Order: sequence, then structure tokens, then C-alpha cells
Amino acid sequence: MRHHFEALQKTRANHVPLSPLSFLRRAESLHGARTAVIYGAIRRSWAETSARIRAVAGGLVGLGVQKGDTVSVLSPNTPELFELHFALPLTGAVLNTLNTRLEPETIAYILDHADTKLVIVDRELVPLLSKAFDLLGRTPPVVEIADPSARGESLGGPTYDTLVASKPLPIVLPDDEWDAIALNYTSGTSGRPKGVVYHHRGAYLMALGTGTAWQMPSYPVYLSVVPMFHCNGWGHPWLMAMLGATVVFTRIPAAERILDAIRTQNVTHFGAAPIVLQMLAEAESDAAPFNPPIRVLTAGAPPPPSVLAKTRSMGFDVMQVYGLTETFGHISQCLWQDDWDDLTPAEQAELQAQQGIAFPMVEEVAVIDRATGEPVPRDGTTQGEIAIRGNTVMAGYYKDTEATATAFEDGWFWSGDAAVLNGNAYIQIRDRLKDVIISGGENISSVEVEAVLYRHEAVQAAAVVAMPHERWGEVPCAFVELRDGIEVSSDELIAFCRAHLAGFKAPKAVIFETLPKTSTGKIQKFQLRNRAKELE
Repeated sequence: MRHHFEALQKTRANHVPLSPLSFLRRAESLHGARTAVIYGAIRRSWAETSARIRAVAGGLVGLGVQKGDTVSVLSPNTPELFELHFALPLTGAVLNTLNTRLEPETIAYILDHADTKLVIVDRELVPLLSKAFDLLGRTPPVVEIADPSARGESLGGPTYDTLVASKPLPIVLPDDEWDAIALNYTSGTSGRPKGVVYHHRGAYLMALGTGTAWQMPSYPVYLSVVPMFHCNGWGHPWLMAMLGATVVFTRIPAAERILDAIRTQNVTHFGAAPIVLQMLAEAESDAAPFNPPIRVLTAGAPPPPSVLAKTRSMGFDVMQVYGLTETFGHISQCLWQDDWDDLTPAEQAELQAQQGIAFPMVEEVAVIDRATGEPVPRDGTTQGEIAIRGNTVMAGYYKDTEATATAFEDGWFWSGDAAVLNGNAYIQIRDRLKDVIISGGENISSVEVEAVLYRHEAVQAAAVVAMPHERWGEVPCAFVELRDGIEVSSDELIAFCRAHLAGFKAPKAVIFETLPKTSTGKIQKFQLRNRAKELE
């Protein structure tokens, strides 16, 4: 039997490609007079910002940028990088934000692998880019951002300001929402970084989902702390256009700059890694708590409950979120529940450290036993791997069909993160799968042991890995950075852990040293695992 529904067709009237460029059009029309950007003495409205964006897009086309070209940008968080999140998609090109903390070798690798046609660089980072070019063996065309607030060198190419003086492009959506909008590279903690392709559809839905999950009002004042080279700032540049926000830039994410901006610009929202929250907690001592509280998203490594407790007392309303580069950033949230209000601060902080439940734009976040293919029970004990399915999962890895197929096996994106499902259906990470310590048949979560170590007043940073053991197979080994001016022995730290953990979970050795980190601040546990093997 033929149904009449089948005769209905998609037309230009009822089917429009999803793209965050729609938010720019709305911001220009609806929020035009409102302040879009604050950077030092610079104040620009949304009308001015949109005009600059469209002119920059026209200038890029004039330089030969075409649809599908990769344009790499090496810049700290500044208004120019924010504008390029719209200007490059307007041209049909693909934005590749380069991590400013990378060494020249990795930057050269990315420029080569990404097939970069043009590089836009802040002059302060020209020396880094020049070293990368030497290794690359070729010099792509370069546009320079001349920031008067920073020192820099010039390669003699055109400047960003010349693009701003160009004939503007109109705001036109892509023909296909599946078109690439950005190319982001993983941190490369093991092997070469992989290129993760984002599409317009996912970027649009990421903004909608984040605004809903964070319960954001119109016209927030957002402090740009999350580097825009991290998952395009977790998609926040596009979200802020949708909300008509004011975006405040400090260029350098130093604690004193962040705290000063919060006070002087009436900041309402920001995102930050746990290490930044720890930095803010240590910088702020006697000041009164922020009132009303500042809304904060944190993601990266699971934040130590001690840091969450400290920031809560400062007037930061922190919500832990979880995600990966491959999922456009965060796809789950530790949404506060009313029945947590009556708990102690320590109990609240423990609950806030959960990775939580799926964001509204994500179809499903599950914890699955890879051996059986079945979801784990809600017992808070049985471990599985976090798997994600939805529209904010990458299109795939750039030029790597094999890795893409492996990541998407059985119709899921497999995160590589081991987790449990608690009774309230909240997910809680126990470890990267490769970081689970199996001692005498018992699984030990390095995250759990690290959380205890962070509670000790002497510990600045901690990482726990497996150390080979003749009897137990492997046991926990802790690598610890101490705070300045505070001393503690390995025996004291082991005893502290034993007082808060089952005996078999306590570290059997503690090594005091500076922890090796990636350019994004992630601790390189693979190096520590190699060190621990030498201690056998």
C-alpha cells in the first residue's frame, strides 16, 4: 500500500543545511548593536564583527582560497582567531587550528598531512612557524596577524588587516551540511596525531546542545580560556554567535588575567581544563566568593575532587563534562541533581567528578563490555568501554580509512576510556583502558588512586601507572610533583593512600619528579609506564 506521506519532498523551503554560519547571520541581524568582542581597549559590536568576518572571507578568496582547501592558523585566543571560525567556513575552506604549544616537528607534520594551502600566523609565533617550515621543506603562503599588544617578527607577507579591507562576501550556507568545516589533530600521546574531520552539521548541533545542556541565557559574557585549537574551543565560538554573547579575550590564560577579567568585565561563563581551575584556586586566597556564581565547564582529565571543592568555595559553579577530539569536544555532562544540595562539600565534589549523562544533541553514550557487546549493569563496579553514537561524532580521520573503520566498529565510536555506570545512570571514568592496573586479578583505577594523592597538601600533580611485580603481576606506582616549599616522604604518601583506599590499591612506590606532559598539558603516561618498567 502506498502512503500519501511518500509524495512529500525536501525543498528549499523545508530543508536547509545545518551550519553555524546561520548563527552569524542571526547575530548580525538581531544582535548587531550588542558588544561581541572585548580585547584590551578593543570593543566591537556584532555588526562590526560580522562585517570584518565577511571582509576577511572575501580577502581569503582573493588570495586563492577555494572550497575544500585547508587553511592552518597558528594563534593564541584573539579576536582574529574567533573571526576565522566564521570567515573560513564562509569561503568553503576548512579551518585547521594549530596547537601553539607543539614543537616544530609536529607542526611540520600536520602542515604536510593536512595539505595546508595557506597559513595564518600571529607574529609572536613566527619563529615557531619558521622552524616548522624548515623541517617541512616548503613555505606555504602566509598571512600575518600583527597584534599591537604582543611582540613579533614578520615574514614579509600580507597582514590580516589587509584582509579586513577586502570586498566582503555574503553569508551563504554550504550546499551540503556534511561538508568539512574544521580539521583538528589529536594530541598524539602515542604515535603520530590523527586528523579529525568536523562537518557543518555537527558544529551546528554542538552549539545547540551545549547551550541547552549548560542552561545558558541570551547575552552571556563569556571569557575565552579554552584554547580554540582544542576542538575549536569546544564549539563555543559558534555558540556565542547564536546567543549574542560578549566574548572577552586575555590572549594569555594567566591566573591574574583571568581573575581580573572576571571582575572587571562581569564575566558569567567560561570553560577551562582542571589544571587551570587548580591554578585559579591557588592564586585566589582571601577574596570574597564570586556572587552570583560564575558558570564553568571543565574537561580534560577527570578533575580531582579537591580542586572541585576549592573552586566551589570561590564561587565557581563547575560542571564536569567529557568528550574527545573525535566527538567535537564534550558529549556528556555531570548535571547537578537537587538531592546533592544537602551533602557535604566533599561528597558533592566526589559526585561532580563523574562524567555523567549524554548531552541532549548526542544520540547515545553507553558503557559496553567489548567481550560480550552488551551494556554493563548500573552497579558502579563493572567496567566497560565508553562508546558514542550521534551527530557530533567526526566524519572520520583525514586520509586514514583504516583507523576510521576501527574507530567506528559495530556502529559506535569507541573512546578507549574504561568506565562504570553508577546507579543513577551517570558514567564515571575509571581509566584509559591501557591505564587500568591489574594486580593479582584485581582491577585498580589509576584515576581513583590519583584522586587520593591530590588530596594531600604536598601534591601538586600526580600520575599512577602499572609497575611490574613478581608476585602480583603489576602494582601501582605513583609519580608525584610536590608543591614548592612542602616536603613529604614516599612512605608518608603511601600511608596516606592506605588510609583512604583498600591496601592493594595503594602505590607500592612513589617517585618524585617533574611529570612529562604533552603540549596540551596531558600527562604522558606512556613515558611513565616505561620508567616504571625499569624500576622492577
